[in-house]
Amino acid sequence: MMTTRDGRGSREGLAPGDDVAGGGSEAAPTMVRQDSNDDTEDVSLFDADEEVSTRSKKSKIRHPVASFFHLFFRVSAIVVYLLCELISSSFIACMVSIILLLSCDFWAVKNVTGRLMVGLRWWNQVDDDGRSHWVFEARKASTQGKKVSSEAESRIFWLGLVTCPVIWVIFAFSALFSFKVKWLAVVIMGVVLQGANLYGYIKCKVGRRTNLTSMATSYLGRQFLRQTVIKDDQAES
Repeated sequence: MMTTRDGRGSREGLAPGDDVAGGGSEAAPTMVRQDSNDDTEDVSLFDADEEVSTRSKKSKIRHPVASFFHLFFRVSAIVVYLLCELISSSFIACMVSIILLLSCDFWAVKNVTGRLMVGLRWWNQVDDDGRSHWVFEARKASTQGKKVSSEAESRIFWLGLVTCPVIWVIFAFSALFSFKVKWLAVVIMGVVLQGANLYGYIKCKVGRRTNLTSMATSYLGRQFLRQTVIKDDQAES
């Protein structure tokens, strides 16, 4: 039975024993307002579900194996360096193990994990004239958003890429000041291999033709100009 706007249909659909309070003309507008509220609430819930699903896709780890090996080799090299005297009394065995882990980490980060996790890669090529060229590439963002890197993977990648070289620099100063000359060569190897990947991916991130020194100078200049403008505004006020 359909309810008309003048309320006549609401009385026709009632049973003989039912009571009508306030007349049939007030029932139809109440039902219309309730349906409108229900529709608005359904749309709000649908938008919230879509937003939650979008956030979950951005934070999802799409390449768990690559993320694991991105941290495994470099963390293992640090652990072996710290516990080498407890694991083995042979310096040669510890040195070979650390260099092997560092080499595996260098190859994996340079050729696999950077390309999969953040869409960056760098390499060296030699042209026909015998000259060496360094190439730094960054994957272009897709218009459909299908190839955008995950936020969780990006955080894992950059956290491991920046933290571990800093730790090896600390090890280098520690070995230097404690006169552990035999370990200094191993530590320098860690700084060089992991620092090379860090430098290469920073170049990929900021652009191949961008000079890091000029970029830092420009940033400091902007900060100085901003502070000067703020001081002038405060002085005028």
